[in-house]
Amino acid sequence: MFIGLMSGTSMDAVDAVLVQFNGDKPRLIKHTSTPLPDSLREPLLALSRPGSNELDRLAQLDSVVARLFANTVRSLLHKAGTTPQQIRAIGSHGQTVRHVPKGPEPYTVQLGNPSLLDELTDIVTVADFRRRDMAAGGQGAPLAPAFHAAFLRHSEEARVIVNIGGMANITVLPASPEHLVKGFDTGPGNVLLDAWAKCHLGIPLDQNGVWGGGGQILSDLLDHCLGDPYFDLPPPKSTGREYFNLEWLEQKLLTWGKPAAPQNVQATLIRLTADTVAADIQRYAPETKRVLICGGGVHNPPLMAALQNRLDSVPVQSTADFQIDPDYVEAVGFAWLAKRTLEGLPGNLPEVTGARGLRILGGIYPAS
Repeated sequence: MFIGLMSGTSMDAVDAVLVQFNGDKPRLIKHTSTPLPDSLREPLLALSRPGSNELDRLAQLDSVVARLFANTVRSLLHKAGTTPQQIRAIGSHGQTVRHVPKGPEPYTVQLGNPSLLDELTDIVTVADFRRRDMAAGGQGAPLAPAFHAAFLRHSEEARVIVNIGGMANITVLPASPEHLVKGFDTGPGNVLLDAWAKCHLGIPLDQNGVWGGGGQILSDLLDHCLGDPYFDLPPPKSTGREYFNLEWLEQKLLTWGKPAAPQNVQATLIRLTADTVAADIQRYAPETKRVLICGGGVHNPPLMAALQNRLDSVPVQSTADFQIDPDYVEAVGFAWLAKRTLEGLPGNLPEVTGARGLRILGGIYPAS
């Protein structure tokens, strides 16, 4: 059995899954989530932007996050009635605080000190998956497409998997095995929605999209946001909170220069996520016959409706309809990546990340 740990750019919770593999086919046995308290979430958010005393803050939070990960693992083991000795390894994505895939020295930073996580759980830990791909010239993300391709590709139906977490990314799965898988970040998923809700409602997210769903879409503001150069970049491409954040939105509102009710801005942000995802599906995967959604965005009915409206007759469904819980797809994926690493098998797709070739990802931290 393997454990997968995922804490995404939404920074709302740590997801942990216990997975049994039959060959390469995963079976989700148990799952749990530990919410990130504001006392941790706020300093993590602060690290996504330049600030004072960064090195000290980063080093301390690296261990704080690892302890939260370890507590989540212990909770999962207790829930499953399982001992550490029964676990082959933990696959830990870590908590991303910076992702800068372009520039003279590209870099990415995930917290959750794997040495400490290993020490606290006494379970082999596989972590630091992104940097191996970046060392080979890739963007280090997204990594989920390799997992999507292994388990959700269909020989008779071209599909697109859409993960809507803090950022939104798509995996294009052609029906023909002769055609390469594609995958990239389309732009913001929930990150702007959550930031705007926090700013105006004082809560970390717009639950079920109720607030935004009751607003009016501001078409000219939407067009202004869609003019951002990121949306026209060709893949491979990836992004993060250091680019799309509340400051990005406030700058767009400032240059747009018109008064707007906050609820209408939220409605417009829902459409921004839906339109950028749909536009890239139509541009890069015009033969798509089915779209499967995972991540927190699946719980936002106005967002799902907007996606279905933009994609017309192409069915938009939750991965739950295909026996994979949409809230835990990525965590299961990192359990799978840990398994790949221990078996000496590659975990990246060069056609997705832009790496020079297939690479075995991550570092292995043996148990004591």
